[in-house]
Amino acid sequence: MSMPAPLDEQTVATLAGISTATLTTLLLKKGLRNVWLRNTRPIRSGQPRLVGRAFTLRFVPAREDLATPESWASPISTRAAIEAMGPGCIAVADAMGVTDAGIFGDILCARMRKRGVAALVTDGVVRDLAGVLGTGLPVWCAGAAAPPSVAGLTFVAWQQPIACGGVAVFPDDIIVVDDDGAVLIPAALLPEVLAAGPEQERYEAWVMKQVEAGVPLPGLYPPDAATRARYEAERGG
Repeated sequence: MSMPAPLDEQTVATLAGISTATLTTLLLKKGLRNVWLRNTRPIRSGQPRLVGRAFTLRFVPAREDLATPESWASPISTRAAIEAMGPGCIAVADAMGVTDAGIFGDILCARMRKRGVAALVTDGVVRDLAGVLGTGLPVWCAGAAAPPSVAGLTFVAWQQPIACGGVAVFPDDIIVVDDDGAVLIPAALLPEVLAAGPEQERYEAWVMKQVEAGVPLPGLYPPDAATRARYEAERGG
């Protein structure tokens, strides 16, 4: 399939100012409850909030005739998939939650970094942990394991719909990652999230100041009419 267009700089900048916690609240208001990718934890503390189009990768259970070291040279391989990744994308790998076979090691992560991939997200694990950290590629995953992917998985496709951390991910979707993990924004809902997200962050920042000043939560969060009017007045709206 054709590659989706990269996100524009303004979209990335706007989403980078919205926490994944806020995004889940906004999407819940739209009726979406399952957008947080389970077991996608930052591999190191202090990784920045990142935003990008999902580039999907799909693994299935290992089958002995397919999951072999020789398969790494196949036209359908993680190596080939990496060469199809565009700058700014976030690689999202469906590893079925397998945690005893690392899907990527330091060499593959270094190549992804060289190609301008923004981050790797997976419900599986990486291997060569020290080397992966050394590449500087931001990673969100379920941990690390020494065995290679073929010890437990067979790579079968890229840029197809996948399930990662129990969430349906399509290649055109948007991924935002921060210290709370990875959240998916369906591509069709991006304009609404861009419109509502910054205001939600502004309001919650104002609420925090009210809480620090001793204001009780009932009527404040969520706001009643009086609180909303006071907020609008103080922000000049």
